[in-house]
Amino acid sequence: MATLTNVQRQYILHWGEMGTRWGINRTVAQIHALLFLAPKPMPADEIAETLNVARSNVSTSIRELESWGIVRPVHVLGERREHYESMKDVWEMFRLIVDQRKRREVDPTLQLLRGCLAELGSGSGADAYTRERLESMTEFFEAANSAYGEMSQVSMPVLRRVLGMRGKIRRLLGGKAK
Repeated sequence: MATLTNVQRQYILHWGEMGTRWGINRTVAQIHALLFLAPKPMPADEIAETLNVARSNVSTSIRELESWGIVRPVHVLGERREHYESMKDVWEMFRLIVDQRKRREVDPTLQLLRGCLAELGSGSGADAYTRERLESMTEFFEAANSAYGEMSQVSMPVLRRVLGMRGKIRRLLGGKAK
């Protein structure tokens, strides 16, 4: 069993709480946090023991993290057990998470909105108001989707520089603070 420092424990607990706010199971988030902080890959039974969670819960959670692409199995020389490690590059990890959230949340919502608008046609009354609201929502999702498409084409080093500019972008574009 890995012995956690107070700081590691704080981070893991906080990451679990943040996970629930993002719609992610607390244990899934805590396992990710533990693996992110772990200097070497960990086997599932050690993860379970360290976090004091059921081994079956660890297996299910690891499968979820693997489906997101942020945790992967690793073979350790001389070990028969599967070990797991988290992606360590924070920028790449968040890019993958945003990609997955777009695919799982934004794309289906945009598809639904377009389908609803097609089904509504150009009716009047309540349907006209519903159409107006859904057109507004669709416009927003399409704009966000387009912006994401543009940003996803930017290389990671360039994106890091752009995000590091902070308030300089607003000044460059001539915008004022709200």
